[in-house]
Amino acid sequence: MKQRLLGALLLGSFAAPGAWAASPASVARPTPGLASGDTSNGADNFYTSDKVTVQKVVFKNQYKMKVAGNLFVPKGLKRGAKNPAIVVGHPMGAVKEQSANLYATKLAEQGFITLSLDLSFWGESEGQPRNVVAPDVYSEDFSAAVDFLRTQQVVDRERIGVLGICGSGSFGISAAKIDPRIKAVATVSMYDMGAANRNGLKHSVTLEQRKKVLEEAALQRDVEFAGGETKYTSGTPEALTDRSTAIDREFYDFYRTARGHSSNTTTHPTLSSNTRFMNFYPFTDIETISPRPMLFIAGENAHSREFSDEAYRLAGEPKELVIVPGAGHVDLYDRVGLIPFDKLTTFFRTNLK
Repeated sequence: MKQRLLGALLLGSFAAPGAWAASPASVARPTPGLASGDTSNGADNFYTSDKVTVQKVVFKNQYKMKVAGNLFVPKGLKRGAKNPAIVVGHPMGAVKEQSANLYATKLAEQGFITLSLDLSFWGESEGQPRNVVAPDVYSEDFSAAVDFLRTQQVVDRERIGVLGICGSGSFGISAAKIDPRIKAVATVSMYDMGAANRNGLKHSVTLEQRKKVLEEAALQRDVEFAGGETKYTSGTPEALTDRSTAIDREFYDFYRTARGHSSNTTTHPTLSSNTRFMNFYPFTDIETISPRPMLFIAGENAHSREFSDEAYRLAGEPKELVIVPGAGHVDLYDRVGLIPFDKLTTFFRTNLK
């Protein structure tokens, strides 16, 4: 009886403006035929739970682009109850089936309504050409997800938070700076996609190198405007060689093996658009999010740790930085034995009450 009542509530709420009827989400599974990858520390990217129902939803952002997501709802909710909700964003170049669904499922088990989404130009969301870099649109997608959640009868409009993994950490922060409806922000293995592209890791990119990248991208615009072939850049390598870096190998072990592979993304953004990240400054004015709370989670050995450290330094109170012992960057995508879900649960329960 409870399940039927909940289903009726959800189906009624999906008639909200800008939303399309929900349908059961297909279960993502490991890609057959690939190497298994390193599945230590409980790696479980494709985790599912019989305590949670999952439905595919579609809603529009302010650019009138359809954004696709999966809505996770705990079973057995009390009829008429208003519940806290969390928007969960995937790593840059990934799709919701990579890391975001895992976090959304685990948090839904703890009683939250959660919504994982595909950022525009990626996965099942709209946007042409595919794999375009558009940080302003990515940030808007988080606010559009809040728009959607605030129409749902089972969601408390004033108790919505955001969780961003990797690059989505910077997009979620960017959204929260101008959207006070986002009441709490958490990031995991965050990348400041602006600083990473302007300066490289540990400020390893010189100004001359940056100018060379800008020139290459600008010339590629000429090629594409004339109808030439689209080129792609960065992302995870398609193959490893003797010259592959430790970071290459770390990402490869997730994105190119059965551990985390999805046929719905290459992870490679377009070369001509990737330079837009150089105009992206998510940490500017981050202190204005205060007094809304912020939580930054990073691995002790993560190559990206500098970004969480910097965000924590600049953010206003209340704020917290959690360093996971022995963990790297990609470890926190899917290694359930390392991911501090208890900390995330406590953070959102405390701050979405």
